[in-house]
Amino acid sequence: MYLVAIAWMYVVLMMAIVEALSPQGTVLGALFTFALYGLLPLGIVMYLLGTPMRRRARIAASSAPAPDAGGHAAGEPIPAERKEP
Repeated sequence: MYLVAIAWMYVVLMMAIVEALSPQGTVLGALFTFALYGLLPLGIVMYLLGTPMRRRARIAASSAPAPDAGGHAAGEPIPAERKEP
């Protein structure tokens, strides 16, 4: 997933550089190209593709055992050590 995102940003960066260095292009146009062809669409796509991972993390966090009042993880108590008489 990240490889495609990196490749897309590379292509968009090259488009912006070409537009900035072109005789008819401007730096402002290059910034808009980078933002509107690169950052905005890629941000939306990455957010949508990350939804299942966020959902799994939220479910895992809600099913984790709650800590007790002492701040330690809840679990089996340690039995007291018996001394021989």
